[in-house]
Amino acid sequence: MNKVMLMGRLTRKPEISWNEDDLCIARFTLAVDRRFKREGQQDADFIGCVAFGKGAEFADKWLDQGTKIVLEGRIQTGSYTNKDGQKVYTTDVVVEEQEFAESKATSDAN
Repeated sequence: MNKVMLMGRLTRKPEISWNEDDLCIARFTLAVDRRFKREGQQDADFIGCVAFGKGAEFADKWLDQGTKIVLEGRIQTGSYTNKDGQKVYTTDVVVEEQEFAESKATSDAN
């Protein structure tokens, strides 16, 4: 089973693109606080996420930098060759469901 649940804040507004089949694609990074913090280590993990179709359109319309969301999805790995001829490996969370984790008023206050 490949299932992921995350709660965190967007590091910036989602990047939106459309593929050749006119499918909306939203890419964003979610900053997820670590449960245990050790001195000298970062306090959060920055996880790349991608949403497709209606989920991507929702992200485009409603999500912005700092928005706190909860999402459910799956981990997907891939690779491509960059312009320098080097193979680059990727890991993303493909978003299947997403929702707000706090009210708009609370979000604006943060």
